[in-house]
Amino acid sequence: MKPTIRGIDHVVLRVTDVAAMTRFYCDAVGCRVEKEQPDLGLVQLRAGTALIDLLTVGAKIDRPDSGPPGAGRNLDHLCLRVEPFDAAALIAHFAAHGAHPGTVEERYGADGYGPSLYLFDPEGNMLELKGPPPVIA
Repeated sequence: MKPTIRGIDHVVLRVTDVAAMTRFYCDAVGCRVEKEQPDLGLVQLRAGTALIDLLTVGAKIDRPDSGPPGAGRNLDHLCLRVEPFDAAALIAHFAAHGAHPGTVEERYGADGYGPSLYLFDPEGNMLELKGPPPVIA
């Protein structure tokens, strides 16, 4: 099942000075702080309908294979909002295309918490596919 892309959910930038980057993206670019998770070294900025996440290098959730900032690896991952989000079908689809998807987990994104799945593209860039938040009746 090939997913339908609804848009970019969020982009994660690995940064050395989260305070300076927060000021820049808020004061110069026009974002606003949406959520802060200091225990993870993460600040999430609202950018229209999407988020720009600032992840402190060396933070708890920083990945050792990402490399240092300035080495061409400042982007941690790109997250695409997709529908429908059928976990088994997505895993099978991407596995058939040579990707090795991880496990589905609930993660926070531009629309709130919802299912997400990480995988790597052929060049080693991390991609997250994010489903819709649960419907509350």
